[in-house]
Amino acid sequence: MQGEIREKLGLILGLAGVICFSLTLPSTSIAVEYFGTTVVGLGRTVVAAILVGVVLIVRKEKLPNPRQFKSLLIVAAGAVLGFPLLTSWAMESLPVSHGAVEVALLPLATAGFAMFRAGEIPSLKFWISSIIGSLSVIMYAFHLGFGQLQFADLAILAAVLILGLSYAEGGKLAKDLGSWQVIAWAIMIGAPFFIFPVGLNLTTEMLHAPIHAWVSFIYLAVISQFLAYVAWYSGMAMGGIARVSQLQYLQPFLMILFATIFLDESITFFTVVIALIVVFSVILGKNAHVSKKEAVSEKN
Repeated sequence: MQGEIREKLGLILGLAGVICFSLTLPSTSIAVEYFGTTVVGLGRTVVAAILVGVVLIVRKEKLPNPRQFKSLLIVAAGAVLGFPLLTSWAMESLPVSHGAVEVALLPLATAGFAMFRAGEIPSLKFWISSIIGSLSVIMYAFHLGFGQLQFADLAILAAVLILGLSYAEGGKLAKDLGSWQVIAWAIMIGAPFFIFPVGLNLTTEMLHAPIHAWVSFIYLAVISQFLAYVAWYSGMAMGGIARVSQLQYLQPFLMILFATIFLDESITFFTVVIALIVVFSVILGKNAHVSKKEAVSEKN
């Protein structure tokens, strides 16, 4: 019974993380217009590090051990460096709806890496639900005219692969180090290297950016870069990496919804139909069995 409650709580926390992440691309699209790729992509981590540093000092958290530090480097490479920087660059030329479709491949990437990094073995039912979700996303992509890849598309696809590995590694590490500690230490590892490039790209014109640009940047720094990951890694640690990762199939449609609200992008009937199919795949995947290897080598 306690295991079921833990899994349900994990799914709730995972959903909270997905909702928060769904505002990332719309917020990035707004902020990057006024602050530029480097400041938005890396500066959010520098700002988040101030908050995280205070929390770590107040709580007197112990430093990660060498094995944990190795995993944190993988988390930082994806969640702190790769995904924010690549998506900030891509959002300078791509509409949110376009990027959202490509980000929808995250559940498949996360589940795949979870097999290798966390020892999870999803059932056939799980993979069927993943295929349904992926095919739905591909159909939607073609509906949007996603026939020709641009460099910005390749950047987002690379970001998805890097973040998928980061999610799987972070979900695995969260069981050992603690959920919020994973992203907190990853931020602290990356932030010192970002201060110099961010400083070089700061201009006085940025001080005159409109309020919605500042709100978007602060959201990216505090919510997207830190608090959303706290909920997300907690959810994966409780509910299982592969199962909770299925919730990410909802993310592109939530992104498009928020883009409609904040960026005046439109929602079509086809979008609603595809969203319903994706919701079905998430429900199917949520109830699918995911087993674990009895022992996972510490070298992994």
